[in-house]
Amino acid sequence: MLSLKSVIKVDVLCLGYACYDLVFSVPHHPHSDEKIVATDFVDCGGGPAANAAVMVAKLGLKSAFSGYLGDDLQGESHYQEFLRYQINTDFIQRGSTPTPMASILVKPNGDRALINYKGITQPLTAESIDFSTLNPKVILLDGHQPHLSLALLKQKETKQIPTILDAGSIHEGSLALMGKVDYLICSEKFALQHSQTLDSALENLANLAPVVVITLGEKGLLWRRGLESGTLAAYPVNAVDSTGAGDAFHGAFATALALNKDWLECLRYASAAGALCATKTGARLGLATQDEHRRFLFENTI
Repeated sequence: MLSLKSVIKVDVLCLGYACYDLVFSVPHHPHSDEKIVATDFVDCGGGPAANAAVMVAKLGLKSAFSGYLGDDLQGESHYQEFLRYQINTDFIQRGSTPTPMASILVKPNGDRALINYKGITQPLTAESIDFSTLNPKVILLDGHQPHLSLALLKQKETKQIPTILDAGSIHEGSLALMGKVDYLICSEKFALQHSQTLDSALENLANLAPVVVITLGEKGLLWRRGLESGTLAAYPVNAVDSTGAGDAFHGAFATALALNKDWLECLRYASAAGALCATKTGARLGLATQDEHRRFLFENTI
């Protein structure tokens, strides 16, 4: 039996994908054989669960990230970012295969094109990380570490810890986890890959998870919670880069759950973080501080 001193307590554990982002601001997305010049450039850590862990930390709670980072320069740079944000890194596996990379082209209106590269790097195995000493209030998964995520859910199934899936698109991990979490928060892309319409997606996904949220970017969101359902408008902002807005939403939603906020307050809290992220270039750099987030909520209503 573990002693009380050996248990690591965090507010939110974020398990999933970490990459390194190269973000180019461009006048338009290039056509075939076209050479264009970027007007701005940002490089920083990225990835849905990794960004969510930073979001939790910037909102004032204690987060842990679990996933993979290579021993290369990109992996070390990302690892140092986690340390600067005081994120628990005890559950990260390092290795010789490359840290995944992402190149992102952002137009002036905030629309983006994204190229991911993972090389030979594979998802971690179910046995690769031991979570027995970790006691989080909330668990957030992004589906990119399906074997490890399923093992974690099985290990913590008797603990009654709220679990969230960030479902950006349909792939092996999201399919494996979508019916095993308490909160299924999916993108419009995921919803329409799953069902023909948003209404049918909400209905069908509600048969898999107790709570379903479909985020629609500037169009707001749809939600279903038991027998209740509703919509929520988006906060109006001047969007310059949508990269990471969903990650900010998920991290803030997990934070709100850890703070035991009411349901609609959770949605507004998360929506504010997503909206603020879209006002800056680069996902990681767009994540709001606690003071920025608090002030935005005070000054804006939806």
